Amino acid sequence: MSKLPEQYLGIKKKFKGYFKAVDNLGKAVKTAGPLNEKTSQLIQLAAAAAIRSEGSVHSHTRRALEAGAKPEEIYHAIILLSSTIGFPTVSAALSWADDIIKGK
Repeated sequence: MSKLPEQYLGIKKKFKGYFKAVDNLGKAVKTAGPLNEKTSQLIQLAAAAAIRSEGSVHSHTRRALEAGAKPEEIYHAIILLSSTIGFPTVSAALSWADDIIKGK
């Protein structure tokens, strides 16, 4: 896995108990249903795009690729949001996904 963002590492170091709880929540929700890792990451990627979180789009793009998603699947997960979040937000999310896919 690539180097984790400094902000993420800082929170992990400064707020150990909080971070452990968040990490455990993430693990619990992943095992709470039938979705596989790739599908889960694509859903979380779409949510990250919807809230305009560049860091989360980067993270979930990276995780989706690691879970076996192809770039075309990542792009499709984002453009499916066009009628919901609008073209400008989709365009931004595509550029953030490209940062990871194209290795910028």
